[in-house]
Amino acid sequence: MKFFIDTANLAQIKEAQDLGILDGVTTNPSLMAKEGITGDQNILNHYKAICDIVDDNVSAEVIATDYENIVKEGEALAALNPKIVVKVPMIKDGLKAIKYFSKKGIRTNCTLIFSAGQALLAAKAGASYVSPFLGRLDDISTEGLQLIEDIRLIFDNYGFETEILAASIRGPLHIVNCAKIGADVITAPLAAITALLKHPLTDSGLATFLADHAKASQQ
Repeated sequence: MKFFIDTANLAQIKEAQDLGILDGVTTNPSLMAKEGITGDQNILNHYKAICDIVDDNVSAEVIATDYENIVKEGEALAALNPKIVVKVPMIKDGLKAIKYFSKKGIRTNCTLIFSAGQALLAAKAGASYVSPFLGRLDDISTEGLQLIEDIRLIFDNYGFETEILAASIRGPLHIVNCAKIGADVITAPLAAITALLKHPLTDSGLATFLADHAKASQQ
C-alpha cells in the first residue's frame, strides 16, 4: 500500500520522505492557507517546492467547477512538473474533464467520493485515483471502511486500473484497516502515520534491553 501525506507543510513532507515510507502528497488550497501560502503564483511555486522533495504523486487541486476552467487549471498544474496529479471534484463537469485529461495522458485524482457509484463513474472516465473520504462518512454514522470494500469489489470485478486512495484518515487504525481491505493508497496527516511506530511493548522491551546493557557495561 502506498503512503501519501496530506499536508502543505514542507517540513512534515521532508520528515515523511526521510522516514523512507513516503509515496506522494495530497494537498489543497485550505492546507496551503494553513501554511500561509496565498495567491495563485505562490501556490504554484509551493507545488513546485513539494515536487522537489518527493519522488512522485503530488495531487494538486483545481478550484474551478466548470469544464472549460477545470481543463485550463488542470493543464496549468500538470505543466508544473510530471509528478503532478490533477485533483478534480466528483461533479459532472469534473467527470468530463477527467476523460479529457485521461486522453491527454494527464493523471487525475477524483476527490470527494462518498459512494461506490461515484467511484465507478470516475473509474470509467479514466481517473488514476479515486478518493473516498472515510472520516467524513464516519462523522455522519456511515461506515467509511465499507465503502472501501465496496469499491475494491467493483474495481476487481471489472479490472479497473484506477487506484483507491483512502482519504480523511483520522488515525492509525484507519490506516491498518484500509491495508486489510485492499486500499491501494492512504493519505493521512503525519501524526497518523508516525502513530504506527508506537507500541507499549516496544517501549518496555527497549527500556529493558538498554537497562540490561547498562548493567553489563558496569561489570
